[in-house]
Amino acid sequence: MELSLLYMLPWAILFTTLSLSFLIYKLMIISHGTPRNLPSGNTGLPYIGESIQFLSNGRKGHPEKFISERMLKFSSKVFKTSLFGETAAVFCGSAGNKFLFSNENKLVTAWWPSSVNKIFPSSLQTSSQEESKKMRKLLPGFLKPEALQRYISIMDVIAQRHFESSWDNKEEVTVFPLAKMFTFWLACRLFLSVEDPDHVEKLAEPFNELAAGIIALPIDLPGTSFNKGIKASNLVRKELHAIIKKRKMNLADNKASTTQDILSHMLLTCDENGEYMNEEDIADKILGLLVGGHDTASATITFIVKFLAELPHVYDEVFKEQMEIAKSKAPGELLNWEDIPKMRYSWNVACEVMRLAPPVQGAFREAMNDFIFEGFSIPKGWKLYWSTHSTHRNPEHFPEPEKFDPSRFEGKGPTPYTYVPFGGGPRMCPGKEYARLEVLVFMHNLVRRFKWEKLLPDEKIIVDPMPIPAKGLPIRLHPHQP
Repeated sequence: MELSLLYMLPWAILFTTLSLSFLIYKLMIISHGTPRNLPSGNTGLPYIGESIQFLSNGRKGHPEKFISERMLKFSSKVFKTSLFGETAAVFCGSAGNKFLFSNENKLVTAWWPSSVNKIFPSSLQTSSQEESKKMRKLLPGFLKPEALQRYISIMDVIAQRHFESSWDNKEEVTVFPLAKMFTFWLACRLFLSVEDPDHVEKLAEPFNELAAGIIALPIDLPGTSFNKGIKASNLVRKELHAIIKKRKMNLADNKASTTQDILSHMLLTCDENGEYMNEEDIADKILGLLVGGHDTASATITFIVKFLAELPHVYDEVFKEQMEIAKSKAPGELLNWEDIPKMRYSWNVACEVMRLAPPVQGAFREAMNDFIFEGFSIPKGWKLYWSTHSTHRNPEHFPEPEKFDPSRFEGKGPTPYTYVPFGGGPRMCPGKEYARLEVLVFMHNLVRRFKWEKLLPDEKIIVDPMPIPAKGLPIRLHPHQP
């Protein structure tokens, strides 16, 4: 009897397993019509997922490796992973970019890791997504062409002061920290009307740690990038409150213009319910603007300097273009709106720099509902990620992808959805034109003054979270003779 029971036990287990499997299959058909065909991939360690591999590849100088290896192993269309504590599907190629950009607020919505919400806490207890939507409603008035036209001369003045104080009469400089100071100075001047170098430096000091903590493992322990980012955010916020209070007093006493910058606009504009933003809310939004207005542009400027040092023939063309503009100016005359279209080759160079060293590696979305992409089921609530690295160096879109070739951007330029340093669709970076102006104004002032050479020919590039030369790109300057 006991032998019979032992003999029957494996068959009973098999029968039960098959029955449960069939039941699960039927339930999936009932709820979804067909069994879910989820993207293949790895989710890594519990909670951490594959975040360490994702971040470490960038810090080792190969941010594209995380994407390319998994595209080869799992799918060139979409693969599954886990990043920053969330199950995620990484969408690849131009088709993936097009799908996400075209379905904004239909099938997908913006999402940021929890680290962003903690470093940029909202005074109104709303999410980063909601705050971003509000900001996009505020920005168009300050980024429309007529507003940008006013910014060019201001940018030129700040650039001249920056080069006079930090570059002129120097034999050697380190580019990245100086580029960050320039773009941050511009942001402070145009958003807050703060232009005193000492005040700007006081605001700038915590920003390195703040930026490093934005895309970091959300581990709030002393010494971690995340913890430093939270502390830095609080320091900057405290300084912003002082600026806001002073501006309110100046507006009340008619000592400040009602239209001079974004800060005045925020203080004086009410919403559809007739309510004004409080100081905490304004500080939230200005903080986000300052980060967005300086970090990515400073990385692009640094790599422009790097590539122009490595490619003398490209430098010569930029120099020729910018000197033609300079020679057309009367003594002391500043750059203006009409000068920008004359910088076509210079902007093509900047675009090629952003193809090879995109300042933004990608961005997250969240699935609003279940949907199908390329035959794969994407469940509601999954986080979605698009990456510049799935297209920018793809030889199908960019022949000889490692070659620096500004002519790629002549005429109609790259195929849609293949070149995405500013994202795409409704969520394309609203500051794209602002960034174009500050980059071109910097290039104009730089090449007019100097030629240069790299001091570290084989300097390593790291991505944390933006691409930067590991030692900040030290260069030796060769001033042009008057």
